[in-house]
Amino acid sequence: MLTKRLIICLDVRNRKVTKGVKFKGNIDIGDPVEMGARYSAEGVDELVFYDITASAENRPCDIEMVREIAKNVFIPFAVGGGIRNLEDMRAVLLAGAEKVSINSLAVLHPEIIEEGAKAFGNQCMVLGMDVKAVEKTEQIPSGYEVYIQGGRKPMGLDAVEWAKKAVALGIGEICVNSIDADGTKEGYELNITQQIAKAVPVPVIASGGAGIPEHISDLFAKTEADAALVASMVHFGEYTVQGIKENMRKAGIIMGRIFGTDGARGVANTEISCNLAMD
Repeated sequence: MLTKRLIICLDVRNRKVTKGVKFKGNIDIGDPVEMGARYSAEGVDELVFYDITASAENRPCDIEMVREIAKNVFIPFAVGGGIRNLEDMRAVLLAGAEKVSINSLAVLHPEIIEEGAKAFGNQCMVLGMDVKAVEKTEQIPSGYEVYIQGGRKPMGLDAVEWAKKAVALGIGEICVNSIDADGTKEGYELNITQQIAKAVPVPVIASGGAGIPEHISDLFAKTEADAALVASMVHFGEYTVQGIKENMRKAGIIMGRIFGTDGARGVANTEISCNLAMD
């Protein structure tokens, strides 16, 4: 059986972890460095930090925060938000992140995927996709449209077709975030997760909607997703990393990091090597 991963997402605004529902009504929760260190110690497999206001404020990601995270977190982590070009990617990776996550930038400038993969390796390139259920049309055959700018702007892009294109350009992993399910704690959006997982050969992370451990076991039982991303269910103390993993063990699901660098589906990389040589 392939190993699955548990990933915790920390949305960061003004150096505070924040959480909302369907991208709205955010409240501040705590310090990202302290929370990341705690989750790392508790045994989560990976972390992802999103600087959710960097793009709107037209500024780069908070690199000093990334450095502080790297000093206190000893598991792989990705960083997104405020990444505008190759120089920003390099800065984030040199600060200690294993991966960079791009979303709106990739949609608006797809060539950045190819450039980033060539410069740093596709194993360092994560595509964040914010998707929303819409009426099926010839333009959107999957019934899910890609949104950018924090879920505010529809792009007329079919989610599955965009995922396939991004992989062809060099993306090494895809995080599928359902706007409809985000923060609801009512379960993942299994339909689009499975559509994308079946369509691409790279690892797929399901994001948005986890509220109880059964939502995670349901995800792995009904889709080919490689990882489950959670936020609210651990941020507010309802569940612990150990408790979630124990539930998965009882359900017969193997979770945890295993060594490997090939980026193959089902393999959680703990030795992620990025080419950071200066041009």
